[in-house]
Amino acid sequence: MNYLVHLYLAGPDSELQLGGLMGDFVKGPIPGGFPAQLARGLHLHRRIDSLAQNSPHTRRSRQRLQPKLGHGRGIIVDIFYDHFLASSWPDYSPVPLADYAATVYRMLQDNHTRLPATLQRITPHMIEHNWLLSYQHREVVGRALQRIAQRLSRPLPLAEGIADLAAHEAPLRQDFADFMTEASAFVKQQFDITVSNGT
Repeated sequence: MNYLVHLYLAGPDSELQLGGLMGDFVKGPIPGGFPAQLARGLHLHRRIDSLAQNSPHTRRSRQRLQPKLGHGRGIIVDIFYDHFLASSWPDYSPVPLADYAATVYRMLQDNHTRLPATLQRITPHMIEHNWLLSYQHREVVGRALQRIAQRLSRPLPLAEGIADLAAHEAPLRQDFADFMTEASAFVKQQFDITVSNGT
């Protein structure tokens, strides 16, 4: 659900980026018919998810949230991290976020027939509402949490996590920065991907 973080950590290669975006929509074994670099992007997505699940930095972030949010704390942290990346984008990339997002949207349109069905359905909404850019704004984060909560099989008050963002924003942002340092080193070591540096 943290689309921007996965895109960023995939580096500049469009096939890796596409695999990174598709990762949440391809379950089970990676199909053998995928092109090698796209399959590598799916594998990358899963390795980053595993890293995030076990990282001490993301664990600290989850612990800062209200216990009643249960396993939803992981979902909330994913969304928060996309917000932090979008709102501090110049620290991570010299390419303006609006330009970066436009390139991603063109990539999705150009590869529409290759996308999993669910991603095909949400892509027009992602583009119309400019999700990647809009995550800079806290109110958009709140709306995203509400939408996700409505899709869960077991109700969780995810939108209440926005109060934790307001209460703990500085330490949460530090957790995020520490995780991005860890993850950038991880993708360099494990996948030979060098991510952009800010200006």
